[in-house]
Amino acid sequence: MDRIVIRGGRQLNGTVRIESAKNAVLPILAACILSRGECLLHGIPPLHDVFTISQLLMRLGVAVRTERPGLLRIHTPDVIQTEAPYDLVRKMRASVLVMGPLLTRFGVAKVPLPGGCAIGNRPVDLHLKGFQSLGADIEIKHGFIQASAERLYGARIYLDYPSHTATENIMMAAVLAEGTTYIENAAEEPEIVDVANFLNSMGARITGAGTKVIRIEGVRELGGTEYACIPDRIEAGTYLVAAAISRGDVTLTNVITEHLKPVIAKLQEAGAEFEGRNGTIRVIARERLRSVDVKTLPYPGFPTDMQAQMMSLMCVTEGISIVTETVFENRFLHVEELKRMGADIRIEGPSAIVRGVERLYGAPVKATDLRAGASLVLAGLVAEGQTDIFGVGHVDRGYVNIVGKLQALGADISRVNT
Repeated sequence: MDRIVIRGGRQLNGTVRIESAKNAVLPILAACILSRGECLLHGIPPLHDVFTISQLLMRLGVAVRTERPGLLRIHTPDVIQTEAPYDLVRKMRASVLVMGPLLTRFGVAKVPLPGGCAIGNRPVDLHLKGFQSLGADIEIKHGFIQASAERLYGARIYLDYPSHTATENIMMAAVLAEGTTYIENAAEEPEIVDVANFLNSMGARITGAGTKVIRIEGVRELGGTEYACIPDRIEAGTYLVAAAISRGDVTLTNVITEHLKPVIAKLQEAGAEFEGRNGTIRVIARERLRSVDVKTLPYPGFPTDMQAQMMSLMCVTEGISIVTETVFENRFLHVEELKRMGADIRIEGPSAIVRGVERLYGAPVKATDLRAGASLVLAGLVAEGQTDIFGVGHVDRGYVNIVGKLQALGADISRVNT
């Protein structure tokens, strides 16, 4: 079992390049099922989740070939399997994203109830209601979901909650439906826009992505395309916090500053300085920062995927902060691990009250999910002594070579196989 070992106290300085967005890459890989031609995808990060969904596609019969690192060539034949294997789906909730493409192109999709991080209840009800509105029959039995339809038809679909995976799945199902579909109260994340742009590059007719109402005019078929995904705003946000927590000076390349506005605004409020131009952003934090309150909200609010990282920063800032989680009800699993390192945190319902301390102390801790793991890495960067982080497989799901990238910035960090 691997662990990450950090000896804290080093200031981070230098430049780090951000990878393509995992949360755009995964649905885009699933969307390749829709294409009758070849899809050539650039900048695909070598993440565990990307490997898992690639394996899933290949098990279905999709041809996935790595042309060179980061470049995938994908072709879906006219006949493939329509039942996703349990051993892969249980590893990753995003596997449910193959359901919409399978249903609309092949008329049937059978997918096990998905797994993934243990950060609370994340039902697929909204996906299924959307498919039903498009005319699909849904059966749930023996741990599987089966959707079937001879043909899907455009409909007006209102989402009770702006779920980004439900928005993507329904959008992908609707692109080959007869007629026009409207998704109301749709998620507005940049990754939704990227998926829509990818589908449009194959011949889909989607407008309104990135707003509350997405319009999809169904087409008969989609062709091949060549595409490069957007940068990962969560990876970028994590390195911004790494610079801030270490009182460093770090420049990020391959970023879209617009996508980082909520995180940048909070770090500026805390006292960090920023410079940005031409796809780069520099963060400077020479002094101890101030505590700020954080409340997670759907985009364009503060992202839930940055809550744990921001809490690590608040653990060592001056003052008291209140971190409120409104998206997932069980996303404070990192709190007990941070407290093992000397953090002063009290949970009150959906909020964590964080009193900044002068220093954290190295300790053995365990990552319970992807972003919790990132928060422990950040805490370890400033903790006195040695921090041993176990469960680093969670971290691998969302960060490419985080140890190597932090080493290049000056951190005393290594990966050890135990």
